[in-house]
Amino acid sequence: MSVTRLHAATLAGDFKFSQITTGFIEYRDNPSGHSCETGHVTNTSVPTVAAFDLDGTLADGGSVFKWLRFLRGDRATYFAALTLAGPLLVAALRSGHWADRAKERLFRKLLLGEDADDVRARSRVFALAHFQEHGRDWVIDRLRWHLDEGHDVVIVSASPQIYVDVVTEQLTATGGLGTRLAVDARGKLTGSYLGKNCRGKEKLRRLSEWMVEHHPDAAPVLYAYGNSRGDRRLLRGATYPYDVGRLGPFGALRHFPRLKRSLVEVAITAGE
Repeated sequence: MSVTRLHAATLAGDFKFSQITTGFIEYRDNPSGHSCETGHVTNTSVPTVAAFDLDGTLADGGSVFKWLRFLRGDRATYFAALTLAGPLLVAALRSGHWADRAKERLFRKLLLGEDADDVRARSRVFALAHFQEHGRDWVIDRLRWHLDEGHDVVIVSASPQIYVDVVTEQLTATGGLGTRLAVDARGKLTGSYLGKNCRGKEKLRRLSEWMVEHHPDAAPVLYAYGNSRGDRRLLRGATYPYDVGRLGPFGALRHFPRLKRSLVEVAITAGE
């Protein structure tokens, strides 16, 4: 997508997401014998937190490589990726720390010396346009359901904090946790992480830290939504974990319950 199209999409309006307000109904195995969960399912005396992954969960596909292309252009981005073809291939196959290191090496090649304020401003343009086009309405509707219920909603993503903040603001989520980028004394990006890549164990650690800070007196009931193996730790730590990936029984989270779409949306989709 060109910069002109991205900017035009931004000016057209932020996030044209579906406004379906019906509640969700999920069918799952339940020791009590009840066949479904509807509406209010948590004890209102205990705080409730809903954690959502970003790429592949709230939005289709990945955003990081597209973000780099937007910032640095196709030629520079593809050339940098080509020079790191080996590490990036290993990262795709093995994930884990291989993915963390390869991503940081790509950032160093493309972001070293970039002005942080300029990148922040352009990242806002990118994020608004990208998630307007690629947002997954039915998962965003689930996020809104949590907000309507008075739950805290936290976006937890390996994507850069610099635009996770933008999405958090647009969706009026309570908090956003992303991969933080280091900035030097001159206000320039170093290309390195500030801390760790926010995936796997780090997602759960950052979220746990956030919950202790915001709910020091009681451990919250935790809902978690993800789509990939980078979300497994997060879902394992949740009271109510949900897989919203497209691969379903073939995906990395196939052992977790699937989030069912609302009956109203299913009916609308069937009628299209």
